[in-house]
This record gives sequence, structure tokens and C-alpha cells, in this order.
Amino acid sequence: MPDVPASAETYLEVVSPDGARRTVRVRETPFVIGRGGDPAPQLSLSDRRVSRQCAAIVLEKGCYCVEDQGQRGGIFVNGEKVRRRALESGDIITFEFSDSYKIIFHTSANESTITKIISELSSVASSDATPGGLRKLNLLLEATMLMHSRHPVDAVLTTMLDHAIAITKADRGLLLEPDSSGGMHARLARHSGGVRLPTEGLGPSQTAVRMALERGTSIITEDLAQADRDLRAAVSIVAQQLRSIVVIPLYALPQAASKDSSSHAGRGEFLGALYLDSRRPAAFSKLDRQILDALAHEAAAVLDNARLVERERERRRLEQELNIARDIQMALLPRGLREFPHAAISGINSMCLAVGGDYFDVFPMGQGRTGFLIADVSGKGLGAALLTTMLQGAFTGMVTGGDPTLVFQHINRFLCEHAEVDRFATLFFGILDPSGELEFINAGHPSPLLLRGADVSAPFTEGSLPVGLLPDAEYAPARAKLEPGDTLVLFSDGVTEAMDPDEEMYGVSRLCDALCGQRDASLEGIQRRVMQSVENFARGAHQADDITLMLVRYRAAEAGAAASASR
Repeated sequence: MPDVPASAETYLEVVSPDGARRTVRVRETPFVIGRGGDPAPQLSLSDRRVSRQCAAIVLEKGCYCVEDQGQRGGIFVNGEKVRRRALESGDIITFEFSDSYKIIFHTSANESTITKIISELSSVASSDATPGGLRKLNLLLEATMLMHSRHPVDAVLTTMLDHAIAITKADRGLLLEPDSSGGMHARLARHSGGVRLPTEGLGPSQTAVRMALERGTSIITEDLAQADRDLRAAVSIVAQQLRSIVVIPLYALPQAASKDSSSHAGRGEFLGALYLDSRRPAAFSKLDRQILDALAHEAAAVLDNARLVERERERRRLEQELNIARDIQMALLPRGLREFPHAAISGINSMCLAVGGDYFDVFPMGQGRTGFLIADVSGKGLGAALLTTMLQGAFTGMVTGGDPTLVFQHINRFLCEHAEVDRFATLFFGILDPSGELEFINAGHPSPLLLRGADVSAPFTEGSLPVGLLPDAEYAPARAKLEPGDTLVLFSDGVTEAMDPDEEMYGVSRLCDALCGQRDASLEGIQRRVMQSVENFARGAHQADDITLMLVRYRAAEAGAAASASR
């Protein structure tokens, strides 16, 4: 398995369907992309429509290529379907469906290298009549080499500023970055001679900066006395008696197929600007201008890499927190579901994100009764997960005694009084006793299905509103009688509202079809059959909701045997 060349910085910027970004280093090839399998891919994508091993990035004769490994619908590079294609930095790998992942390829292996930059500028230097052309090229070489070193980012950018000032003979140089208010602030500031300047109160020409950003091109003014009227009249220019200004916008690597650097469409995210000014007129040769452009290009690469590193650090921190939340949420799901004398219980929860808003629970209620619950909190992610934990704590408290009606009313009032939570929940709560009597409260949840013999029905429609919608909603228990062998099928709407690629919903009728003839099947067998039926129907389509399934089977004969043994 060949290693990636040590000199190359090669990584994939992975954009999730929700817009979240992360970076994954390509350290060896072939580098496999897919949904998962054996062996596991180096880049795993959480989308059922993606094949287990859908694509691979390979290194061949110093060139990176992407290969289709059997993805249904194919692999696309910059919108064009390919079987195998050489990759350039900024190329975008996508799938047939637009609401899935986007993978942006980045590498320094086939970008402009120091040697290439110097080679391109050498022809200019040989014909440049301005003295010091070779010295300026040497300054560019030193600055560019430092930018590719492992020095701290600010140290590298500081040296870049010093070299830019030396090349242009400017009085001062600033590296400007956008701030949260939409303005610009100085990240670094230097005076000629390598003197550090405070970043506050520097007063760069906002007019020149604004003009450069609006035009999307550099502003290089050798003598402001000859510049256009708006620039000459700018207050900061007049007050500081400036005579020459350089403003070069800095952009991230392109994230579109277009490589046209003269248009906004071919640029990535705006990173900031290189700003230089002087109280003396300047005379910039063609070489000076190309060296400035080269320095700005390298500075943008350094800033872009620093930004990606920071995003990756933040992504890992968030991922770690989500993993902790997921572990806690999974740990709170019930264990030992078949340890109840008169009921066999099984359940499964499949979250569409790292954490979800569905949960189920089962617990003893005293006097041989068993309580069970399925809930679906509105929304997804951490907010929904936090509320499920609160609900679980409230209901498990009934193990020590408590009226379910009062618990429902208390939870409803609490959520309504805290409207800023902006969440509601549907719940189905049941208490099953050894004789088969079922007491239940349905708070806006889909009716559980009853598998009795060869029939499948939905008899538990009686109920009230979800908790958290109206403060005066009333919750009263209803009752039903189960017969030995009856199986309750409780589910979240993620089951019946699962969609296929044509956006058709799975629906209750398909769920009933999957349950027909399953009276004598084990709960695990029924569970597998339903989940497989949903997966086959979806055909790999990404699902926008959690899928939760809970099965409760009444076993009266075993309950009687257990009661006799206890006597």
C-alpha cells in the first residue's frame, strides 16, 4: 500500500448534508470511501444510499485519481460522471443525489510549487529593467519556503509581511481578517525594518479595502495623486498623507470547478486582505506585481490551512461531545428486556444523527405490573436528546409509585411554561398487569399495532395532544384487554414516514403487511423483518428522522406459573 509523498499535504474536505465540514488526511492509497463494511473504508459516510465501498483515491505516477468502485448511480467529479479521473486541488466529488455528502479534494502535490513560481517569474526578472530583480526573487523564495515550514502560523505570516514591505518599500503592512460584525480587523501589523506595530488604531484606508473587495481584484496604486476621485478624497488617505497603497484580497482554495481567478465563482471563502501603504509614491514593476500576487497566494494558503486545522479541531471537539452524549443516551436504553414474567419485550433505536429524539423504556411498576413507554421528541440532535433524557427520568420515577396522569400533566405544564425550549413530544405509555389488563395514555403518538392471531389492527387511537403544546391539555388513561400471545408493535413515525428515493412514504399499510403471519415468530424475528422491510423500501435513501421500534408480547401462562412458584 503506497504512502503519500511526505512533501504533499493531501486531504479531503467532507461537507455533510447539513452543511457541517470536516477534514480527513489522505495518508496512504488506495484511500477507500464508503458507507462501511469489511474492511472498513478510510472515509465512512453515514448515508444508506452510498455503497459500502463506493470510491477509492489512488496515487499513480505522482498523480491522484478517483475510481468508481461500484457506486449505484455513479461517482461525479465537478458534476461530470466518471469511472476514473485524475484529481486537481479543488475538485468536488459527489453522488447522483444532491442531498448527500460533498467531498472536496485538496493537495499540494499538483499545485504551484516554489520551483514553478520562481520559474514563471524568472523570465520576467531577466527582462525587468528595475534594479534588484534577483534580490526580490530571493526574498520571494525565502518567504515561500518559510510558509511551507512547520513554524507557527503567525510567525510565518509575519515574515511574509516583512518580505512584502521590503519588496514594495512600503512604510507598513497589515494582514486584515474579517470579524463577526462584518468589518475587518488587523491580525498582524508591521513597519518597515521588521518593527512590530500594535494592531489597534492603525486606520488602514477603508475606501481602498472596500474597492478591492467589491471588485474582487487587487488595488495597486503607485501614486494616489493620479488615482480616481473617491480614493484621493478618502478621509484616512488625506489624514495620513498616503501616496501609495496596495490591497490584495485573499481567498481560500477554489471549491468549484471553475479555476478562473478573475471571477468570484472561481474563488473559495474570503479570508482577508494583504494591505500595504506608504507616504511616498511607488513604482511597481511587472516583477513586483507578480511577486506580490505570489506572496498573497501563499499567504492565503497558510490562512486557509490554519482555518481548516481550527475547523478540524472544533469538529473533533464537537464529535467527542456528541460521542459522549450518544454513549449516555444508548446506556439509558433498557437492558434485560425479557426478564418480566408475563411479558416479553424487545426494542431497537436507529438514529439519523449521532444523537436523537426517540427513546423507549420498560420498568417494573409493583404488584407484578410492567410499565413501558415510547417517545418521539420534535426536532433532532442534542436539543431533542436532552429532552428525551428529562422525560426518561420523569417516567422512571414512577417505579417508586406515582399516578401516570399527574406525571403527564406535570411534564406538559413544564414544557409549556418553558416555551423557549421550543420542543414537544409524542408519547405512548402503557401498564400491563399479569391478567392482561392494559392501562395506557396516548399523547399524540401513532397508535401501536396489535398482532393477534392472523390479524393486525390499530385499536389504541384514543388519546390526547402531545405534551408541550397546550398547557390545559388533559390526559386520561384508557384500558384494553390483551389475550395470551398478543403482541403490541409500538413505533415512532420515523418507521411509517421513511421515504424511498422517489419520496414515497413507507406507510402503515406496508408495516401491517410486514407483520402479517408473524404471530408465532420470535420478537427478534419480527424486529428484523420490520427493519429489513423499511430498509428494502428506502433503497438507500437518506432518512430525516429516527427509527424506533418496540415489541411487547403478553405471556399469561408464564405469569401464572411464576405466581404459583412464588406461593
